[in-house]
Amino acid sequence: MARILAFDYGLKRTGIAITDELQIIASGLTTVDTKKIFSFLTDYLKNENVELFVVGEPKQMNNTESESEQFIKPFILKLGQTFPKIPIKRVDERFTSKIAFQSMIDSGLKKKHRQNKALIDEVSATIILQSYLQQNEE
Repeated sequence: MARILAFDYGLKRTGIAITDELQIIASGLTTVDTKKIFSFLTDYLKNENVELFVVGEPKQMNNTESESEQFIKPFILKLGQTFPKIPIKRVDERFTSKIAFQSMIDSGLKKKHRQNKALIDEVSATIILQSYLQQNEE
């Protein structure tokens, strides 16, 4: 089996998470400057077999698109054009940043580390990926 790669896309930074090859465990991989995301992915995919991209889908409480979706759609379009053999799935990402922040508190991270927005993005991507894995094991 190949890995699944998930994104918590942002205008400045994009958090990235990855599964193990058996697609059981989601782990944070890194946070990348969004301007450099495609060069990062090109290099990463030279060495790793990835069969699916999962991209967070921000929604409002009433289930409509959030404002940030207008920035994510061009990213998804380019992702599909750049890596046409890898399908893309979307996962509702409501509350992932809050859940990520709370999980950092629960894990005992000091306040200084919890203020690291890049780490929050990476943890958010991990939560998005874990949500996808849980939805698909049913």
